[in-house]
Amino acid sequence: MVVAAAGVPERENPARAPQTERLLLLAPPGSYRTVAYLRAAERLGVEAVVASTGRHPLIGGPGGLNLDLPDLDRSLQTLLDAAGATRFDAVVATDDLTVDLAGRVAAALGLRGNAPAAARLSRRKDLARQRLAEAGLPVPAHRVVDLRQPFPGQVEGFKFPCVIKPLALSGSRGVIRADDPAALEAVRARVAAIAAQAPFPDERHHALLEAYLPGDEIAVEGLLEAGRLEVLALFDKPDPLHGPYFEETYYVTPSRHPPALQRRAAERVAAACRAYGLREGPVHAELRLHDGEAWLLEVAARTIGGECARLLDFGAGTGLETLVIARALGRPLTWSPPAGGAGVLMLPTARGGILRRVEGVLEARRVAYVEAVEISVREGYELVPLPEGQSYLGFVFARAPDAATAEAALRQAHACLRVVTAPVLSRGLVEAVPV
Repeated sequence: MVVAAAGVPERENPARAPQTERLLLLAPPGSYRTVAYLRAAERLGVEAVVASTGRHPLIGGPGGLNLDLPDLDRSLQTLLDAAGATRFDAVVATDDLTVDLAGRVAAALGLRGNAPAAARLSRRKDLARQRLAEAGLPVPAHRVVDLRQPFPGQVEGFKFPCVIKPLALSGSRGVIRADDPAALEAVRARVAAIAAQAPFPDERHHALLEAYLPGDEIAVEGLLEAGRLEVLALFDKPDPLHGPYFEETYYVTPSRHPPALQRRAAERVAAACRAYGLREGPVHAELRLHDGEAWLLEVAARTIGGECARLLDFGAGTGLETLVIARALGRPLTWSPPAGGAGVLMLPTARGGILRRVEGVLEARRVAYVEAVEISVREGYELVPLPEGQSYLGFVFARAPDAATAEAALRQAHACLRVVTAPVLSRGLVEAVPV
């Protein structure tokens, strides 16, 4: 019998070299990140085993594991049973839905990772706000509200404007600004219907209410090792996010905000990680720059969303997922800051309808400094705008000598695109609208 480094017995397999490292990749079905992680594992010479939900959970080959998410106990037992027959040298969660489980697996198998309680804090907005406030870090005023009860009695004394958001959904789903109590009560049923789709039952009937802060938003991408945060990139979000919905569009790096404010943002994210107890792996943080301070909105124990990680090239073909896997395995891996400017446009869904086609893609691809224009959905797909929607229409990527030029290229490409839709439940009108 071979004893794995994680302390778990492995069946002898003469067909596999003993030194081959094996990654357990926890990925919800349909994750944008799964393929990127599999490609990174292949480049590193690591065997990846995908654990997901559904009858056919695996992308990329035989040997996938079928989980019972959101039942964490049963899913953990499935993975521990698998670990009794094979060795896992590292575990990585691709998305918010699986960070809790990754923490439990790491703790049970002695792998690098975050304590389950810390991982949960990174995913639950209400618990995270409470912990950050206790640590004395700048977070908006907030309270938890019951979506099943009228708001007037629950929000007495709370200052407006405010933002209401489900406790754990990502991608700005269900996030709505309300400027007064009447407007807040008017969206209660809408937010309740969105929150009811949360994967975990204890997150379906409550929401987080927090004060709206004016100012620019930025994002920090980092990597933790033994509790030390290494900032990999800082993104500007040049489009104002004032509401009533908060659909993210442009991400551009490097940041053009004053260096002192960038340092403050990095310091705040590092302090938040300490407050949560996060010590290992990727970190994606969202902050508002308001009144000379970097206010924490989210610190997630995962990489940046969508396919945006493709922006980050750390030299010698090293991408973000490569760094994450290498660190999870304890491999030393040097990297260089991305050169020049880069940006991504997450194509917004301007209005609902049945997608017929996207026009102007070739024209957009010809724009100087645009690297790729990719439409993620196909004809016949129903487009659902925020706050109910949960997927992007596609992505536009640009690289340029500086951030301003990259942003200009993205905006020029965006202007080329026109989305042709047909109304839902109608075979008549077909309409072309700008993206």
